[in-house]
Amino acid sequence: MDIASSSQKDKSQTWWKEAIVYQIYPRSFQDSNNDGIGDLKGITSRLDYIKSLGVDVVWLNPIFSSPNDDNGYDISDYRNIMADFGTMDDFDELLAGMHARGIRMVLDLVVNHSSDEHEWFRQSRSSRTNPYRNYYHWWPSENGLPPKRYSIFDVNNDAWKYDELTDSCYLHYFSVKQPDLNWENPELRKEVYGMMRFWLDKGIDGFRMDVISFISKDIDFPDLGFESEQQYLQYYANGPHLHFYLQEMNKEVLSQYNILTVAEGAGVKREDALNFVDPGRHELNMLYHFEGTDLRNSTVENEIPDPRFDLPAFKKIYSGWDNLYSEKGWGTIYLGNHDQPRMVSRWGNDSPGFRELSSKMLSTFLLTMRATPYYYAGDELGMANVRFNNIEDYKDIATINKYRKLEMTGGDLSAFLEEMKEMSRDNSRTPMQWDASDNAGFSNVNPWLKVNPDYQSVNAASQDKDPKSVLNYFRQLVLLRKKHKALIYGKYELLDKDNPKVYAYSREWGNEKLLVLLNFSRSESPIQLNPKWKNSSLLISNYYNDPSPDALRPFEAVIYQMK
Repeated sequence: MDIASSSQKDKSQTWWKEAIVYQIYPRSFQDSNNDGIGDLKGITSRLDYIKSLGVDVVWLNPIFSSPNDDNGYDISDYRNIMADFGTMDDFDELLAGMHARGIRMVLDLVVNHSSDEHEWFRQSRSSRTNPYRNYYHWWPSENGLPPKRYSIFDVNNDAWKYDELTDSCYLHYFSVKQPDLNWENPELRKEVYGMMRFWLDKGIDGFRMDVISFISKDIDFPDLGFESEQQYLQYYANGPHLHFYLQEMNKEVLSQYNILTVAEGAGVKREDALNFVDPGRHELNMLYHFEGTDLRNSTVENEIPDPRFDLPAFKKIYSGWDNLYSEKGWGTIYLGNHDQPRMVSRWGNDSPGFRELSSKMLSTFLLTMRATPYYYAGDELGMANVRFNNIEDYKDIATINKYRKLEMTGGDLSAFLEEMKEMSRDNSRTPMQWDASDNAGFSNVNPWLKVNPDYQSVNAASQDKDPKSVLNYFRQLVLLRKKHKALIYGKYELLDKDNPKVYAYSREWGNEKLLVLLNFSRSESPIQLNPKWKNSSLLISNYYNDPSPDALRPFEAVIYQMK
């Protein structure tokens, strides 16, 4: 049967489904002017490296003007570049350099909230009668205490901040310096849409939309009586007019450009995801979920379980999301980003004996699932958690404010610091490890966040020419995914679902059938191959030699093609 005539032929094949997205945290990628902070010129200087990876899209974390209370997610001017990162000319040069190399650029759209230093908010808080007052959510004191709302970054988790200038409280789901925008105001929405067109007309290729699920509020602000953070997040993600706003955004802006759009699906349940990405609803292309990353590592009396988490539960989550999109919509897949610890430290094993193997195995998972992979810069080197010992080393507002709260309430600070060695967001934000020179080749001065001390052995320069390095294995996987459309559009079938150590699945597209076997443990794991796979061709192995048909070695990854 000709592949083109296959009943599995997806009529909606498109570039963003086939793309591999590479996420760059600009502050930590490359410093070009030796101020210790990564910048746009630094990224431009590394474009040939990015091109060598074979990735198709670069997603940049926020690059807009910001006082950096939350490292750029508090924006003070949506149409300007953060001074630490450079100028608009630098941005134009970077965009042109990417496009010249066939790489698309996606920017972070942060419009649930702005900075309290944005001119809109300065005007809004100046007077109750100011025209910008309704650009934000205000609660006048004469109405009594506002109903409780949970703030993710506030020391007291209180989402209302009193402002004495107008004797009112403003709403902030995140930091006190991140007041929430009032999407119920059509004038605000016009401002946002105009800003989006500004960047799209410059030639960018799409938006990753930060907590876009939170933009709609019930402005009656009913009493909720929730007790858990999760209850609040799910409530925030189900605002009464959310999908009206996304459909309006699509009509006014998104539908007029050939772009990638992906929602950060904070609080979104699986059963609600198609409301965002069903093509017939005319909203967004993709949504990434938190169900997988919310799966916490297991602990057994100070011993490290094998694997470190409930693998059958992990398989159930990702198989469930694949099934959700089997008829319509399209998924995403990721294991690390700027809000998560390092992939190899959390999902693999970053000890010297297993770091390379488990990193390669995890990359194999990401690049062989039916979804658009979002891959975080540095994971292609097997960069690991930095594991700071002191709170003074951390820069992340979430970590710092949780520590302050424990200080105020008499909590166990030592236990918290041990937890942050595994879970803090700063673990993934340490500078990119380019070579073994001072500061890992990131900068000639001390960087804004300490470099991981392992940089002398884990760096791009040492791996570039090593054919068996983590870096070159990633490059091989990228080429393999591009060569075999079964790894993009093919039917996914989970095999041996209850196996506690091995994740096995097949991918099938037309005449092509592939088998993926992944050992998530530190020990050899027996397998029983279906006889039909016995004479298959080996496409790739992270051990670089013939695997056993009866067992997988520690953290082994293999892909077979049926003959």
